[in-house]
Amino acid sequence: MHIEEWLETVPAISVYLLVGLVIGLESLGIPLPGEIVLVSASLLAASQDHINPYVLGASAIAGAVIGDSIGYLIGRRGGKPLLAWLGRKFPKHFGAEHVASAERSFQKWGMWAVFVGRFIALLRIFAGPLAGVLRMPYWKFAIANVLGGIVWAGGTTAVIYSVGKVAEDWLKRFSWLGLVLALCFGLGSMLVMKWRTKKAGQQKAARQEAAARQGTATQQEAAEPEPVPAAE
Repeated sequence: MHIEEWLETVPAISVYLLVGLVIGLESLGIPLPGEIVLVSASLLAASQDHINPYVLGASAIAGAVIGDSIGYLIGRRGGKPLLAWLGRKFPKHFGAEHVASAERSFQKWGMWAVFVGRFIALLRIFAGPLAGVLRMPYWKFAIANVLGGIVWAGGTTAVIYSVGKVAEDWLKRFSWLGLVLALCFGLGSMLVMKWRTKKAGQQKAARQEAAARQGTATQQEAAEPEPVPAAE
């Protein structure tokens, strides 16, 4: 069966549920490729008339907002021990360097870290739980969460769908290439964030090492006996 014929048989409801579920779980704190799934589904909607882009966007927004809200509640109840446990279980995603980088973002942007976090692959899984751990007032979290979900999920769907419709004929001939490009985009943003997190971790380690050296030197100076004045 040709790929286009197969895509036409995919039930629209399954696409909506998949997008909402994956984005919701990612927002909750589970490392899943939500952005890749959303971009791919938007491209699919551009080439398949039975998939409604408005319903797709609404599913993505609902998943983002609900997932982040559940993550906030879990983080508020679990606190710092929850992050420590996640760091032991998933060190590649919740390691000390990643948590420190996310905390710095919250210190810098406050409640808007939840909003900005929507557009950063790795920070997206931290936004809800970390906001709860840091005891951010829920009303502040809710405003940034809803706005971020609408702008990121709804905006991504609208932009990718519009681009897809403009290039509809091209996508029908090379639909597999469109999915590859979407995959590369999602992986690229994730790699950039990982590189920035690693760099921030190295800088933090360097600062800690310098502070440790300075502390050792201070202790050595304090330990040195004071010179005894010569007897007259």
